[in-house]
Amino acid sequence: MTKPSTNISLSRAFSRFGWIGFWLQIAIGSIPIALLIYASLLGGRDGIGTRSRFGLIQYLEIGSLFVLAFTTIWSYRYTRLAHRIALVDLSPSMQSLQRTAWIGVAASTLGIVFSALVMMFEVTLLLLYFLRAPQAGVPVVQITSGPASWVSASDILSLVGLIFTMLVEIVVLVLSLWLLFRTTAELAEIHPTDDD
Repeated sequence: MTKPSTNISLSRAFSRFGWIGFWLQIAIGSIPIALLIYASLLGGRDGIGTRSRFGLIQYLEIGSLFVLAFTTIWSYRYTRLAHRIALVDLSPSMQSLQRTAWIGVAASTLGIVFSALVMMFEVTLLLLYFLRAPQAGVPVVQITSGPASWVSASDILSLVGLIFTMLVEIVVLVLSLWLLFRTTAELAEIHPTDDD
């Protein structure tokens, strides 16, 4: 059984970190979603930019957006759990809270991995395009024809969105790790080891 002061402290932590994570993801997560809408409405069949896209990158971007949506919902779930933790009669077990925090950590880590993979592939493709270009600098006049032969500023826009997404995923990972630490510490106080 946990002490009421412990419940209030955990409730505040879950509420505060849940709302911080939720609103950060709403604010920052709107950037890649807006880019996706822009790409589908104005970008033609190849999306944002002038280059043709590698299929794996698109699947990883979609996966990253799904993980971002999941972690946003999960951060909101933290705030709902905070209300239950504050009520001693309805308070979930520490093991349940720890499992919830672990799921948040795992989802945030998966989102970071997806974003990192997409950025690696995108930067590699951009490097290959720049290596094919004349090394004297950026040409003012496009000599070759075809959209896959040159890079525009909108190609970098997707990378900026991914960097913002990864930033918020790292913040959410830190918040989830802190909640995991708090629940693990409380669980250790409730059930001390017999090594003493």
